[in-house]
Amino acid sequence: MNVKDYAVNAGDIFVLPEAVIKIKQLIDDEATSMDDIAEVINYDPAIMSQVLKISNSALYKFPNTITTVTKAIQVIGTRSIYDLVLAYGVANAFKDIDPDVVDLDKFWEQGVSCALLCKYLAEEVGLKEPEKLFVCGLLHNIGELVLVQVNPQKANECASISTENTPLMLQKMHLSFCYADISAELLKLWGIPTDITQIVGKTHVSEHTAKTNEERIMQLAYLLALNNVNSDFYAIHANVTEEMYESLGIDIESVNNALDFSNLQLMSALALFSPSSFAIF
Repeated sequence: MNVKDYAVNAGDIFVLPEAVIKIKQLIDDEATSMDDIAEVINYDPAIMSQVLKISNSALYKFPNTITTVTKAIQVIGTRSIYDLVLAYGVANAFKDIDPDVVDLDKFWEQGVSCALLCKYLAEEVGLKEPEKLFVCGLLHNIGELVLVQVNPQKANECASISTENTPLMLQKMHLSFCYADISAELLKLWGIPTDITQIVGKTHVSEHTAKTNEERIMQLAYLLALNNVNSDFYAIHANVTEEMYESLGIDIESVNNALDFSNLQLMSALALFSPSSFAIF
């Protein structure tokens, strides 16, 4: 099977919440108001609850409690709200993955860690939409969950990481492509905005030359998160070169500050974005 085959198979199995699709359609319509988007979110209690939880979380640290979706949209912005709803919606689509095939706790720990690093670095560099980078970090590896569902044997083979064998090396060895390729193809199939799918598709610095700061952040955050979560195998700065962060205009101290931030926020962010912690309605 090739990348597209895996994505098409996954698209038949995993379904985004209707609200995610509807909000994207509304955002693309210039006549849409904040109230229109709030109405769609309020219609889905799970998504409404999640939006309010995230808005009032340490990710934003707003001085006053946000009690309505409309207020959240006013404060955070329409596109950022969509990005956060998308993050929840994709994670929710994979909530029933078999935990016997993949270590789901570690999977989401790496995804959330990467997301937090992306957001921190995006803000450090001064990018306008840090939430978009958060989403890219969170979703960069969902191709692994696709493989777990479609071909669990291959997923097991790709999971046997070691000091010598990185996840990317194993994926290329057993699949001839990587999980980020599947992730990008599935997101594209779902109609996710092109800017997100392109960044996800450029996750690996050894596979792609980054052309934008968004892609540079994604590549740096991926390696930092991988090393951080798999510290038994990899040193914290393994495979991270000076060029990767200096090209962003930051130094190693900023990189370490990003790691401190992600570690500090990890548990609370996991409670927001890991499917195992989603409330049931």
